[in-house]
Amino acid sequence: MRRTRTALATLTTLSVCLMLGACGGDKKEDDSSAPASDAPTSEAAEPQTWPLTGLPVKDGEAAKDHPVYVLKMDNTANSAPQQGLGSADLVVEELVEGGATRLAAFYYSKIPGDVGPVRSMRASDIGIVTPADATVVTSGAAAPTIARLKKADISWVTEGSEGFFREDSRSAPYNLFANLQDVAKAAKEKAVRPEDYLPFGSADDLPKGQKATSITAAFSAGHTTEWTYRDGTYVNDNSFAAEGDQFPADTILVLRVKVGDAGYVDPAGNPVPETKFEGSGEAMLFHGGRLVRGTWTKDALESTITLSTKEGDLTVPAGHTWIELVPQDGGDVTFK
Repeated sequence: MRRTRTALATLTTLSVCLMLGACGGDKKEDDSSAPASDAPTSEAAEPQTWPLTGLPVKDGEAAKDHPVYVLKMDNTANSAPQQGLGSADLVVEELVEGGATRLAAFYYSKIPGDVGPVRSMRASDIGIVTPADATVVTSGAAAPTIARLKKADISWVTEGSEGFFREDSRSAPYNLFANLQDVAKAAKEKAVRPEDYLPFGSADDLPKGQKATSITAAFSAGHTTEWTYRDGTYVNDNSFAAEGDQFPADTILVLRVKVGDAGYVDPAGNPVPETKFEGSGEAMLFHGGRLVRGTWTKDALESTITLSTKEGDLTVPAGHTWIELVPQDGGDVTFK
């Protein structure tokens, strides 16, 4: 691979943590009736599972010195071959202008090298990345989106920062890549382990559901994502990923979402859509060649997702999950 690395290293961090402490007031008198505590202090137990997969942590690997990174990846034929999807913990697919989709690839338990092509952010990403306290790896965003992201206290890193480069064999804008290992080394934010992104559980806890071994998620008249359950995993039959670098999907979680207008158009004049990733809607959980129907709920953009059926809470089997945010209007989901 021939590439030209940028010399300028600037990390854009828009999420500022203010630590304020204060004490005051009169000194209280000793209370002889208050029992003294003899309980020994101990350090908090190290997490036993990864927050983006629910899989067990081995050999104390949970101590990470970087935040969750969410890389905005192109998902059109121009992106082929995509690099780095095989190393992602979790992927969210969202609608963008022109009926195409874009991927939000989450990296935490494993940080790969070169990943891309790297593309721009959308306001839809606010509800996608904030539950993970993530830093977005991106080519930038339109001015209205920048204003929204700043208001939401989202951090991102973009071209000009350490780790970004242009791949000479590809044409712009599909030639921007990032070496995530270099990005992580240059990061100034302290690592903060997020909450579990999904309500993880065991496959044994799933309702029986119904057989479903092929899935078609239509985001628009111009784009569908097709999956086949094969040899214990879900294979994306129309993926743009490099050979051997496809996302290892254990579960496909389809969430039907409302989509509105972001309030501006792209350079080609296409209205930019905005996925409303809060509220509630229909959920379709595909795992082990079967479908379980339910409902998803997300109280606010920054909230994590909860799932339920008529019988009670629904959990996602620990593993690698691909989330399809399929529009309620204009989208469709079929299976066989």
